[in-house]
Amino acid sequence: MIRVGFGMDVHRLVEGRDLWIGGIKIPYEWGLDGHSDADVLIHAICDALLGAANLRDIGYQFPDTSGEFKNIDSKILLRRTNELLIEKGYRIGNIDATVAAQAPKLNPHIPTMQQVMADVLQIDPDQLSIKATTTEKLGFEGRKEGITAYATVLIEK
Repeated sequence: MIRVGFGMDVHRLVEGRDLWIGGIKIPYEWGLDGHSDADVLIHAICDALLGAANLRDIGYQFPDTSGEFKNIDSKILLRRTNELLIEKGYRIGNIDATVAAQAPKLNPHIPTMQQVMADVLQIDPDQLSIKATTTEKLGFEGRKEGITAYATVLIEK
């Protein structure tokens, strides 16, 4: 059985927080606001994987009302998401993700993001495509108010 899932996440950029995207800390003067480390890319991927396996979404599995997840490293959420998939008999076929951010420039960091997340998911980095784009200075991303990530996944049983 083959299933497809889609996920998206958005977080506001704020002062006083580290910027975590794709499981790595990106040097930047602002970070993303959220209950966890607010890793927008990992959150979108988790939502896509959970949706594909009919396991609801990241907010259901890891609620922001729980102190257990306060400031948690999102790589832990990604690992737990993968464990939930494995429990249901699924394995990841591939992941295709896009991050929309006017700044900072993410392209130099993509190979490291791929390797870090592939290691967490125990997949080949070739199964994980990450793209970065700007919004040509349009919308909240273009005004550098926040960052959005989108992910599509294929899982197999």
